[in-house]
Amino acid sequence: MRQHESAHAHDDSHAGDDHSHGRGHSHGGDSTSSRKLAAVSLINVVGFLVELAGGLAFGSVALISDAVHMLFDALAYVMAFAAAHVAEQYGDGERWSYGLHRLEPFAAFLNGLLLLPMVGFILWEAYQRFLEPVAIGTGPTIAIATGGLLVNVGSVYVLHGDAMSLNEKGAFYHLLGDAGGSVAVIVSVLAIEVTGIRVVDPITAALIAAVVTWSAVTVLRGSGEIFFLKTPLESADVRSHITGIDGVDRVDDFHAWQICSQITVATVHLETGVETMAEAESVVARVHDELARHGVDHATVELSPHYADRDVYLDTHCH
Repeated sequence: MRQHESAHAHDDSHAGDDHSHGRGHSHGGDSTSSRKLAAVSLINVVGFLVELAGGLAFGSVALISDAVHMLFDALAYVMAFAAAHVAEQYGDGERWSYGLHRLEPFAAFLNGLLLLPMVGFILWEAYQRFLEPVAIGTGPTIAIATGGLLVNVGSVYVLHGDAMSLNEKGAFYHLLGDAGGSVAVIVSVLAIEVTGIRVVDPITAALIAAVVTWSAVTVLRGSGEIFFLKTPLESADVRSHITGIDGVDRVDDFHAWQICSQITVATVHLETGVETMAEAESVVARVHDELARHGVDHATVELSPHYADRDVYLDTHCH
């Protein structure tokens, strides 16, 4: 369970009283996420071994490329599973303020990096086969690629849901790329069988590399936004809603960021004209409710009364 941080209401002498306004937020989805990623990891390791053996046996660089894609995906899923499992075991505590949930974007970032050398390998192999095309075993290659496609579809079914974690999204994008790769292999082999143009195989491999690059950029961007504290909220919209709450005269300072894709944190400093502690507590409670409606899990709300020299106060208290 996660608790909202205490909100602080300051009186004219700047003395602060804490007002806890807690709400529980369960991380029960972490366990489900771990199980999903573990299942997908196992499925893809098996798929990699089958596709690699088939690609080497029947001479398809496109199939080998798809197998390598599946291998790196399997490694990525293992890392994502490990991150989700560790984060689940080490919940919020005094030593780790938000547990180890930062492992989620960290693992996702590493997953994205793992895709980049794979792109280089695929392009190099495709270039070699473009210069020296080889004969491909049509029937067995199609059968193996179809099996790989079924593996991808099954994995997508396991992962898909309304609210996926960042690691699950990363795995999902990997799987879509894998599925597209398997389809491309099947189409390319059929095209070679019909036309006899063998360079279709390395061209298909290059197209798979393009899909892999897109996957890498997507995952790197998503994890990078969390690490560099990009706000996940529409700040102007949140400020507008908070300002509309009775007792709130001005939103002086507002910040929101994410610990991981499932935990959003915010701090807000407000100017108010309320005069009693009961009124202040009521304002703080309504602000917490509004932030929760915008998806904030942990919030710190600070109230201050009107000051004649407002700029001096902000320079002293808002950072």
